[in-house]
Amino acid sequence: MLKEAIYHRAGNNYAYAYDEKTLHIRLRTKKGDVDSVSLIHGDPYDWTKEGWQTSSSLMTLSGTDEYFDYYFIAIQPPYRRLRYGFEIKSGKETLIYTEKGFYEKAPFDDTAYYFCFPFLNAIDVFRAPSWVKDTVWYQIFPERFANGDTSNDPKGALPWASEEPQFNNFFGGDFQGVIDHIDHLVKLGVTGIYFTPIFKAKSNHKYDTIDYLEIDQQFGDKETFRELVKVCHENGIKVMLDAVFNHSGYYFEPFQDVLKKQEDSIYKNWFHLREFPIETEPRPNYDTFAFVADMPKLNTENPEVREYLLNVARYWVEEFDIDGWRLDVANEVDHSFWREFRTAVKSVKPEAYILGEIWHDSMSWLQGDQFDAVMNYPFTNAALDFVAKEAIDAKAFAEKMTSVLHMYPENVNEAAFNLLGSHDTKRVLTFCDENKDKMKLLFLLMLTFKGTPCIYYGDEIGMTGGMDPGCRKCMEWDEEKQDKDLFGHIQSLLSLRKEFKVLANEGEMKFLTAEGKTLAYERSKEQESVLVLINAGETVAELSVNMTEGYEKIFGHDFTGSLPPYGFSMFRKK
Repeated sequence: MLKEAIYHRAGNNYAYAYDEKTLHIRLRTKKGDVDSVSLIHGDPYDWTKEGWQTSSSLMTLSGTDEYFDYYFIAIQPPYRRLRYGFEIKSGKETLIYTEKGFYEKAPFDDTAYYFCFPFLNAIDVFRAPSWVKDTVWYQIFPERFANGDTSNDPKGALPWASEEPQFNNFFGGDFQGVIDHIDHLVKLGVTGIYFTPIFKAKSNHKYDTIDYLEIDQQFGDKETFRELVKVCHENGIKVMLDAVFNHSGYYFEPFQDVLKKQEDSIYKNWFHLREFPIETEPRPNYDTFAFVADMPKLNTENPEVREYLLNVARYWVEEFDIDGWRLDVANEVDHSFWREFRTAVKSVKPEAYILGEIWHDSMSWLQGDQFDAVMNYPFTNAALDFVAKEAIDAKAFAEKMTSVLHMYPENVNEAAFNLLGSHDTKRVLTFCDENKDKMKLLFLLMLTFKGTPCIYYGDEIGMTGGMDPGCRKCMEWDEEKQDKDLFGHIQSLLSLRKEFKVLANEGEMKFLTAEGKTLAYERSKEQESVLVLINAGETVAELSVNMTEGYEKIFGHDFTGSLPPYGFSMFRKK
């Protein structure tokens, strides 16, 4: 066995409390290097005259990625304390792996050799809101969804969809437009709306906030927003707003005061200013989002800034009953602020959802004291690479997804925000070179994967568009131009996700086969099981899957050992 590849730590994603009684423990080994792993475990204080009392429990192989195998066990210590190690077997070789290293025989004279989970404190259990696991989100870019009230159109607003989207044009999308089309969302089957920023700002995207406590007048007033939230809730739809606390807009009053008074401004410590006078060209001499001079970075270590932003966080929950916050550029804000933010929001609404925009490994934000989830871009990238771009095969996709699923604790994975496209990316159909069959497969993958999925407005009816601003076209409301077949495909998947809870977050995910362009995986829990078969290639493909126990097709193409080009089938175990 390659000892250097064997890894465990008593925390984070390798040992954690799944609920108030259950510990999840994982071990990593070199791929294909081990025959079996057993957990040696016992209460650290359980001693008799025979010595320390331990048990041995066989772990299961929970997944394999490009380099490693992962072993897993769920265990319920009777006294919520645990000392443990691993018995690892490969052929005739047996190793005991503990916190102190490797041994040929298990040392039982002192529990200090072993990994330690001191006590399962209920307050330390990671708890995302329970409703999130069953939610399907729909992202709305308010300026481009629907214009329901032309009286609040911004100056120079163009007739709806009369031109291609630009960085600086307006079409008058507003809250009334969303209210008018709520039936579209109900019919599709979504149960949550994620709005990009709605607060007063100069741009059409509103990520350059002028006033965090005022709605941009082009969207309507606070009473209209209150009505929108009410209508959503009456239709079983949660509401999540986008908060930009990393930076403000150029016209944010405190920053304007700094520009006017320079070093004499009482707000100079609200920002990261390196020198005076303030300069914006060729690069700003103050910290910003990227190097965008119009987006000065807020100093969240400043007590006044913290209190201002925490008041914003509480205000929209208290006054308008919103259900969550999506946090822009979340990884560039200090952890201390996010801990206070969580406390402030949860004190008003304990079941509010807190989602961070982070594109990389986010374990340090997902330990129960900051975010409930992050945007699952590793899933996005792997799914697009596999189906849309054909840059990787099914085996590589399965390995990448196994790595993602083992990157975080299981209760974190259940709340992960999965997406295929957004206002920051090309549209999904454009990624697919307008191959609708590929797009159907991508939505099948997302809507049967662990986490809470999100549909970008218009993707369900086949809208196209390149990178910003192309991905921000006006929503197509002419039914003759909507792709009803694609809408029906996504609608059916959402119905299946509601009918079979294992397709959402009640079931384990296991890859059964991944070869070439073909993929088979199972979502199961106890007696319920759903099998998903995919052919992401342009030719007929055979799949070798054991279905002897009897399965009933619930969606997709007929399967008799092969699938047509870009074919898919879903079966439930009878």
